[in-house]
This record gives sequence, C-alpha cells and structure tokens, in this order.
Amino acid sequence: MALDKDEPKNSLKLEVDPTWGKLPSGMKFGLGCAVVVDGKDRIIVTSRSTNPCVAIFDIKGTLLETWDKDISSRIGYDQAQFNATAHGLYWSKEPEGEFLYWTENVSKGKDGKKLGARIYKTDMNGKILFEIGNVANEGSKAIKWEFANPTDVAVSPNGDIYIVDGYGSQKVFQFDKNFKHLKTIGGPGKDHGKFNTCHGVWVSTLNKEPELYIADRGNNRLEVLSLEMEYKRTVEGVRTPCCLYQHDGHLYVPELGSRVTVIDAKDKIVTQMGDGSGIKDDIGMHPGKFKAPHALTLDSKGNLYVLEWLGQGRIQKFNKG
Repeated sequence: MALDKDEPKNSLKLEVDPTWGKLPSGMKFGLGCAVVVDGKDRIIVTSRSTNPCVAIFDIKGTLLETWDKDISSRIGYDQAQFNATAHGLYWSKEPEGEFLYWTENVSKGKDGKKLGARIYKTDMNGKILFEIGNVANEGSKAIKWEFANPTDVAVSPNGDIYIVDGYGSQKVFQFDKNFKHLKTIGGPGKDHGKFNTCHGVWVSTLNKEPELYIADRGNNRLEVLSLEMEYKRTVEGVRTPCCLYQHDGHLYVPELGSRVTVIDAKDKIVTQMGDGSGIKDDIGMHPGKFKAPHALTLDSKGNLYVLEWLGQGRIQKFNKG
C-alpha cells in the first residue's frame, strides 16, 4: 500500500508489507517497546509480553529466535519483570563489537520492592556487561544512580552515553564510555533546556558536527543540542515524537499520535506517513496506517520497521521501492 496522496510528497517510496513478521500460534506481542536492526540485518523486537519477551526476525520476516523462558539466564531477571519494565533498546557498533543498551522503566514487585529504573549494556546474546541505576550491588560493572523513570539511551561517536529520564525527572544525563558522569540538564517545563516527556534521544551525524536530538514528546517538538548539551535550535511540525533513527541522510521519527515523520539534514520535513488518527475501528484492519508508533528502525536496504504501543504490539514493515 503506497502512502496517501494527501500526505506530504514522499520521495522515499516505502510500501507496506502486510504479511511480514508473524508469530507462531501460542505467541503474541504485548505493548510494543523497541525495535532495532543489528549488523547482520536481524530485526530485534521487544514488547511487554512473556512469550516472547524478545523476537528476532530476518529481513524476509522469518522468526529466527525468541527469548522467553530463558530470559533470566540471559539478562538476569525473569519474564514477569521484563513484562513490567521493558521499554527502550539501542544497538551500538563499537570498536569491541556490537552491543545492546536496554532501558527499564520503573515498577514494583509483589513485595513492593522497586524494580527497573535501570540501563544495562549487554552483548548480542543478552549477557549483562554493565548496568547503571537501580542496581542491587555496586561494583566494577554496576553503578547506583537515581533515575526516576528512564526511557531511552544513545551513544555518540566518541563513546559518550546519553540517557533521558522521560517518564520521571525530565532530565538528560551525559556519561563517558565508562559511565563516568559528565553533565545533567533539564527538568520539567516548556522553555528550551526543559522538557515534557523527553522520551527519546539520538546522536545525529547527518551534518559535519554531530548533534544531540531530544524527542520532547509532551511539547510536540525536537530539541537539538550540541554534544555538550547546549541548546542550538528546535524542530517543529512533529506530533508527540517518541524517538529517532538515522538512515541514508534522514531522521525518522515515530509519533505516538498516529504518524511517522521523516526529516532531512536541514530539519525539513520530507514526508509524514501513515496518519491513522481519523480511524475509529480496529487499526489492524488498515495496513500502512498507524495508531501509536513507539519505535522504528531501518535495515541496510532501507526497509522501514515501525512498532506500535498497542496491546497487540503491532509491527509493520515498509519495503523500500
């Protein structure tokens, strides 16, 4: 299904594939959390489900593996906690190899104990290499840090790590590659340098000088900062932006308000696609339309994958024409 004619002119030639990424009988997605593509063009999908917690597909939509009952042997906590706290996921190619950065929302266990509020770095099999936030014990691979309710993480070319506390303090934290704290900005508000659900963060390398983009969802804007977290400019025209992803000269923005927006290196809107805000019936009956895009990614061929914050955690693939 091609993009609607009444939407901004689309030069990206993306067409929905309604058959992609189906789960076998007995498995279902929950609320769609995150989707990333690794160096082998494997699409990694996380959702608030216990079966599967993590689903990994190839480009054609073949299910390669799932993490469910074995999740505790991988990342150190069980399916129930994953179902309660899963949120962000970031894939990073570093000199030492490929890594995943996971962001946990805050929750409470049956005993009232605080769960989540943590970021952890793993290898591609889910083995925890480092964690920061609400950790049980500090050590060489774990740092206690007071995140209220973090939502996303990004890594810059120099290795610095940026974490947004988007469901909590509305602060942005900068750490070096060893998680040494460098700087904190933010807090709630509408002024530049303040945020209202700073839900996503991305280091853009579209221009000569890398820049930090913050998806300031509640303020319906993207805030652009230097890597030292000094304000530079604001991008308007987005609607409840969740996060960002860079591919082939563009930044792709999933908007919880039923749409995906694509901007170029000059922050100009290239297209706004899949607006399903006017649809009242079952959104699943309308391939190519969105209800609540929460995350997205693109593979090396330019195919787009959009995951939605819906009970059924719908993911849609759009093939590059």
